[in-house]
Order: sequence, then C-alpha cells, then structure tokens
Amino acid sequence: MQNQLSPNLTLAEVTKSATAIRHGIDNMPSEEHYENLVAIANKVFQPIREHFKCAIAVTSGYRSPALNDRIGGSATSQHCFGEALDLDADVFGKITNKQIFNFIREAIDYDQLIWEFGTAENPDWVHVSYKRNGPNRKQILRATKVNGKAKYAPF
Repeated sequence: MQNQLSPNLTLAEVTKSATAIRHGIDNMPSEEHYENLVAIANKVFQPIREHFKCAIAVTSGYRSPALNDRIGGSATSQHCFGEALDLDADVFGKITNKQIFNFIREAIDYDQLIWEFGTAENPDWVHVSYKRNGPNRKQILRATKVNGKAKYAPF
C-alpha cells in the first residue's frame, strides 16, 4: 500500500483517528478497502480539490472494525469499507461546506451525500460515499438531531 491515494490525499489522512491512537487500535485497511479509498480519493476528493483549488479536511475516513466498534458506529457504515469520507472545508475558511455539498451534487458521481447537521445555510460537514464497483445510488440526505439521536431524511 502506498501512502499517496491521490495527488492531494494520503492514506495517513484518511486513517488518522484520535480514538484509534488513544486506544492502540490498528486502523489500516485491507487491500480491498485500500482500493476503495484510492477510488474515492480520485473520483470524489481530487475533483473537489482541483475545482476549488484549496485544502479540504477529511475529518473521518476509513474505520477498521475495531475502531468502528469503539466509537459505536453502524456495522454497515461505508466508512468501514473505505467507501466514505467526511469533508470539512470550514476548517480552512477558504470555501464553505455548502459549496462542497452543491459541487458534489451537481458534478460528481457518488453513492450517498449527506448534509450533516449545521444550519439551513451550511452543514457542519459533508459525508460523501462512492462505490468503485457501483452502481452509485445518488442518495441525498439531511442529518438532524432528534432527542439527541441522529435522524436522516431525504434532502
């Protein structure tokens, strides 16, 4: 496995997890999951990066089964298969998460796109997934909190 997934995204960026570090959890992908990460890096992340010409943070990428269990994630989460990234442009202040969301919706092939919490003007982050072995559903959702739990509804 090489560290560089695409010109502007590394394996280290998509596997870094404070929880994994804190608890000594191995968060390296299998070969198949690595290939999925290469695909999402080149088919989704890189076109966004090249369009906006600025840094975009990956706040959550690959999650090993042990890490996913530790954080209480869904066993079916596409993060566990190397098929999902959570993106946050607000970290750097050059563009907004809404701009990323709209660009993905209009110009990128994706499986799932989620406006994650935030306000009507801007999500807190953008979840995007991509299946290299398709088909990609082009499902768009909005995540909100109801009684402290995440709820997903069509966008």
